[in-house]
Amino acid sequence: MEFRASDQPVTSRRAYWQHVASQALGALDLRAYGDIDPADRIVAGVVGAMRIGELTSRHHGGAVRTSAHARRTPSELCKIDLPVDGGGLVEQDGRRAVLRPGDFALVDLSREARWAMAPRRVIAVVFPVGLLPLRPDQIRRACAVAIPGDRGSGALVSSLAARLVGHLGEYGPAEAARLGGAVVDLVGSALSGRLDATLPDEAGQRALALEVDAYIEVHLSDPDLSPVVVAAANHVSVRTLHRLFESRDTTVTAWIRRRRLERCRGDLADPLLRGRPVSAIGARWGLPNPSRFSRMFRTEYGMPPAAYRDQLSQPGSPTGSE
Repeated sequence: MEFRASDQPVTSRRAYWQHVASQALGALDLRAYGDIDPADRIVAGVVGAMRIGELTSRHHGGAVRTSAHARRTPSELCKIDLPVDGGGLVEQDGRRAVLRPGDFALVDLSREARWAMAPRRVIAVVFPVGLLPLRPDQIRRACAVAIPGDRGSGALVSSLAARLVGHLGEYGPAEAARLGGAVVDLVGSALSGRLDATLPDEAGQRALALEVDAYIEVHLSDPDLSPVVVAAANHVSVRTLHRLFESRDTTVTAWIRRRRLERCRGDLADPLLRGRPVSAIGARWGLPNPSRFSRMFRTEYGMPPAAYRDQLSQPGSPTGSE
C-alpha cells in the first residue's frame, strides 16, 4: 500500500501522518520539525513474517517510542532502520547508533527508543524477535549498534531490503516466506559478526550460503572466480566452503559452471541479443575460451551454443516467429 501526505488536507495532515507511520513502521510519536510536506509518502507491505516499509520525507524530524507504545505491542517485535539516503541516529538502552546511507541498526520494540533523521528515505523492517538466532542477552547488546552497509552481511541486508521494498506485491506466498527468511538470516549474521557471537549451526549455514551465493552471482563474469577466491572473500576456509556445497550434492566449481551456463543460455535465448556473437556471450559470463565454452555448453545441454540459438530462432520454437 502507498500513502501520501497529500491524501489529507493541511489541517489534518499531521494526525493522518502520525497514524499511517505508526501502522506501517511500529507505534511511535513522530517529531517533525516544520510542516509535513505534501510530497512525503510511505510505501508498506508484508513479506513473509516481516512488515517492510519505506518512508520518504523532505523535512528533518524524528520519533519517540515510549513505554506506553511498547505495552500496546501485541507480540515481541523488533525492527531495523536503514537510511537509503540522508543520515540517521538511533538510540536505545543508552547507546547511540549514527547511521550513514546503507547502514542499519536494530531496535527492540518492547522497550523505549528514539530516532532522529535528516531529510531522507528510510526503510524499516519489522519482524518477530524470536526469528533472530541470538540469545536475549545478545539481542539486547545488539540494539542501537550501527551495522555498516558497505560490506559483508550488512551490505546484503541493505541491498535485499531495498529491492524488496521496490517490488512489494510481486511475490507469491512461498517466495515471500523465503525472502523474508533470507532477510532475517542475514540480519542475524550481521549482528552476530558485530557482536563477535557464534550463530547456531543451522542459522549460520543459511546465512553463509546466502552470502556465498550472492558473491558468486555478482562475480560470474570474472574468469578467475574460484573456490579459493570465494572462500577468501567470505572469510571462511576452502574446506568450510566445500562442506557447504556438499549439502547440495555439488561442488563449488560445478556450481559456478552451472550458473555461468544458465546465464549464457538465457542470453542465447534473448531475441534482443541475437546479433551478439556466441563467443562474446561466453566471455560475458566468465568463459572467454570459445572452444571450451562450446564443449561445456554441449555437455550440459546436448548441443553447441550456436546450434541452441539457431534452434530457438526457427518458426514454431518457443522464441521463434509463427
